[in-house]
Amino acid sequence: MARLTNTLDGLLDAALALVYPQACAACGVRGVERRADWPACAACWGATRLFEGGETLCWKCGRPAGGEVPEEVRPSVRCRRCESEEFDAARACGLYEGALRAAVLGLKRDPFVPPRLARMLREAARRKPLDTATLVVPVPLHPARERERGFNQATLLASAVAEGTGLPLDTWSLARLAHSERHRAGLDARARRESVAGAFAVARPRLVRGESVLLVDDVFTTGATASACARPLLDAGARAVFVLTAARAA
Repeated sequence: MARLTNTLDGLLDAALALVYPQACAACGVRGVERRADWPACAACWGATRLFEGGETLCWKCGRPAGGEVPEEVRPSVRCRRCESEEFDAARACGLYEGALRAAVLGLKRDPFVPPRLARMLREAARRKPLDTATLVVPVPLHPARERERGFNQATLLASAVAEGTGLPLDTWSLARLAHSERHRAGLDARARRESVAGAFAVARPRLVRGESVLLVDDVFTTGATASACARPLLDAGARAVFVLTAARAA
């Protein structure tokens, strides 16, 4: 049955590539040959730095540390830049580049999580230390911003994580109170923290009390948003707050 399914998938991919060719959203040169790879081509996915579980990362913020250390030593690896962050640990599927960047940007326009990205999120959620999470919570948009866009991309990602892991999804407890700047790419770390300070609150403390929360968002840049969300969750009684993003800055 699996072989038949794979054969049918291959035929459908070939037919779609012929009838509805789609340019790779990362390189713009090659075509996307497999539906599972959308929105990028296989070559761009291969060139993107993705995390598969064996990398040496800062155990807390997930920053690539370089080099190789034994598995039992990995929990002691620290970059020393994230000691003041409020969350317990953060991980991403890979770096914000190439095919992964194209997938994240596409998600901001279309409410659809590509199959490959959904699989990577599921696999990342099942690795240590995120595997102890008991509840999935998306980083919320301000209601006005969500009405403008029509959806919250973090909720789409969180839904994919919950569906893939079997964990419950809570889209109600964490709320965004302040409508911070929409375009923060040019802000430094301090300005980013100021823009989200006090921006989040927990509306339903009983739903997060005693839970190990897996906070889901699209991109981890400085950790400012993750920390701004983690603090009220911990104050509301959460045991721990772990962060999972589709991508992270290098």
